[in-house]
Amino acid sequence: MPTHDWKLVIHGGAGIIERDSLGREEEQNIRAALQHALDTGASILATGGSALEAVEATVKELEDDPHFNAGRGAVFTYQGSSELDAAIMDGNGRRSGAVAGATATKNPVTLARAVMEQSPHVMLSGAGADEFSRQQDLEQAEPEWFAIPERQRQLEEMKQSGGWFDIDMKYGTVGAVALDGQGHVAAATSTGGITGKRWGRIGDSPIIGAGTYADDRAGAVSATGSGEFFIRASAAHEICARMRLLGESAAQAADAVIADVGALGGNGGVIVVSAAGEAVWSFNSSGMYRGKASAEGSVVAIYGDE
Repeated sequence: MPTHDWKLVIHGGAGIIERDSLGREEEQNIRAALQHALDTGASILATGGSALEAVEATVKELEDDPHFNAGRGAVFTYQGSSELDAAIMDGNGRRSGAVAGATATKNPVTLARAVMEQSPHVMLSGAGADEFSRQQDLEQAEPEWFAIPERQRQLEEMKQSGGWFDIDMKYGTVGAVALDGQGHVAAATSTGGITGKRWGRIGDSPIIGAGTYADDRAGAVSATGSGEFFIRASAAHEICARMRLLGESAAQAADAVIADVGALGGNGGVIVVSAAGEAVWSFNSSGMYRGKASAEGSVVAIYGDE
């Protein structure tokens, strides 16, 4: 059984998420999906499981839920296909694995873990990631599994607008961070990217130190938002560095880095657990799908005033 107080924090994306933008049924479904994912990870941590196991299992639940932009329900590229990115990191030894542009693995976060544990590499991309997934006998899925009609509608709307891509991240990246009963931390992030992305664009989610980072000396971070800005800020690593080197609390470090992302022109949010047991989130968008759990209970939230 756990000897430390375990913590779990999750997100399902950040962006223009306001009370009048969600129907009552959709809001209830999203809250239920967040709670289900929390319960999955919490059950692992409460029975002595590792932070790494918990974040993978939690993110898999979010990948399988079409309310979020990861796995099933991932947004379409400009060409109408799904290109999936994911990363996972174990704070115990800073082991990590990531994939970018995977197209056929049902749960990209599991593929990222396989890269970490079954290969000498940290990141695989595209056709190579798909080939490695098959070699590892991971569950594959046809394009129809990932596609849902709402994502097709969003792509058509984006093309009609004439923009580079859709930057309304109402349906966003998913992620989880955890502190387990042995005092170890882990982080995992998964995404379909942004609607209408082209040229093999990769955001921050699978980049270790940008959208995903974990270090037992500081904490674990998963980010969601306008990925280009989180990359430029090295956001996830920067939060851990501020905690480790400056002695800042998780909240202080997260707020400072989100302010920096905002100053660069980006928006979104982060979830953080510290090695000391803090469990926080910070975001500069109007809302963020999120939740946290511990031995004391759990809570989920969507809007900025919750």
